[in-house]
Amino acid sequence: MALHTLLGGNGTIAQALYPLLLESGARVRLVSRSSPSVPGAESVAADMLDREAVMKAVAGSDVVYLLVGIAYDARVWKRDWPVIMQNVVDACKASRARLMFFDNAYMYGKQDGVITEETPYRPVSKKGEIRAGVARMLEREMQTGGLQAAIVRAVDFYGPGVTDKSAPGIFVFANLVKGRRAMWPVNADVPRSFNYVPDAAKAMVLLANDSRTWGETWHLPSVLPAPAGREFVRIAAGSLGTAGKVTVLPKWLLKAAGWFVPFMREAYEMLYQDEFAFRFSSEKFEKAFQFVPVSFEEGIRETARWFMKEKGNPG
Repeated sequence: MALHTLLGGNGTIAQALYPLLLESGARVRLVSRSSPSVPGAESVAADMLDREAVMKAVAGSDVVYLLVGIAYDARVWKRDWPVIMQNVVDACKASRARLMFFDNAYMYGKQDGVITEETPYRPVSKKGEIRAGVARMLEREMQTGGLQAAIVRAVDFYGPGVTDKSAPGIFVFANLVKGRRAMWPVNADVPRSFNYVPDAAKAMVLLANDSRTWGETWHLPSVLPAPAGREFVRIAAGSLGTAGKVTVLPKWLLKAAGWFVPFMREAYEMLYQDEFAFRFSSEKFEKAFQFVPVSFEEGIRETARWFMKEKGNPG
């Protein structure tokens, strides 16, 4: 059986991905600082900044998934991401493992049209510049033929079980399920793309087991047309039986929040994704794999059901 190693085994995507890999008959190794214990999977503790630790964690792997999340701080990203990428590339080369890098869309910057895999990198943020640099590191390795790798990209995500690392989870579902007004950053009247986590995990399993994957960049499933914030809230509120009113958080308020909350200070430079239309296309993947993404209506309803069950506050 092929060994699939998930670097960042405690993260949101890893938690959705590894059960599907186990169901497919693969052996699974979860790697993180804390060595998560999961029935049916091997657990390994490793620091991604430690080259030898990464070498040992990857040894014997057939497919490696780089799913690592680090502190949401541009200074930390600039310092650590190039080191992490080089360590993982070197380890995959040494083990002759294929590498799938779970990337975001920050390097595209503000785009007027639909974002595809062919959209040029035009970052307008510090974190976007860093991610563009890291992506180019891997692209060079892919082009030289020294490593079989693929980049898979997602935007912000939502879904059952997705809470603290999801803007819809924090601003919409967590508030509505407690009878509060939903919130939305900056502009609730422009289209905003998201990825539904169960779809993203299914797509990665398909990609990992197909020879067409390697040497390419793929956008993970995201439905177009994307809803505006008010429509997203309306569907969520209808699923939870609550009022669909939304409080739009202005940029000045979010900037002020950054004076006290480090995460908000770092998130401020990314608000262009909410202020202007942000459309992310997965047509390439959908056509190649005959994949139909879960609609926003169904995905939002499923997420609302999960929040109602797990996060509700009866009585």
